[in-house]
Amino acid sequence: MPNIVTLDMNTPSVQYLCKKDKRLAKVIEMVGSIQYVPHDEEPYSFLIHEIIEQMLSAKAGQKIYGRLEALCNGEVTPEQINALSDEQIRSTGTSNAKVEYIRNITKAISDGTLDFEKMSNQSDREVIKTLTKIRGIGNWTAKMYLIFVLDRQDILPVEDGAFLQVYRWMYRMEDCSEKAVNKKCHKWKPYSSIASRFCYHALDMGMTKEDFHLYK
Repeated sequence: MPNIVTLDMNTPSVQYLCKKDKRLAKVIEMVGSIQYVPHDEEPYSFLIHEIIEQMLSAKAGQKIYGRLEALCNGEVTPEQINALSDEQIRSTGTSNAKVEYIRNITKAISDGTLDFEKMSNQSDREVIKTLTKIRGIGNWTAKMYLIFVLDRQDILPVEDGAFLQVYRWMYRMEDCSEKAVNKKCHKWKPYSSIASRFCYHALDMGMTKEDFHLYK
């Protein structure tokens, strides 16, 4: 059975966040309870999906990944990727650079550079260091891995455009520099990932299309 995680007003981390940040508390109230399952059983396919989605909309990224998944007989694994030519991978709409990145990740697994089991026991900083050694994986991808695969609780995705869109909406601030966001969201620690999940849900639910009102 998958490990389903529920976040609602009975969750201690959510209660903590609501006490620390009234604007975030309003967003949490608007979103309601959320449930998720960590991607801990499919870390390789998660990384490949994130590589494909870099610099693309979620919809476009999912469409291209779906084509790759079809070429891999429904399961994106190192073995299936190794069986494909570069041309086949490019035929999904993947750029030459991303084909290289996919190959880099696949090679890192085969030569032991990437050890998913070992990473699960590393600190957040060590995981980022391990992943970003591979050409094609930057801080954004590493942080997505920490949040959505390893379910780490205190990751602030300051590099993510979707998160920053909600940040601007919620705080009515245009300064989205790393320094400014870190300072404003420091109050979320040690549950930055939990706060971020509610931000992502707010975006998915279309809430940022309307002005944010704290007391409405």
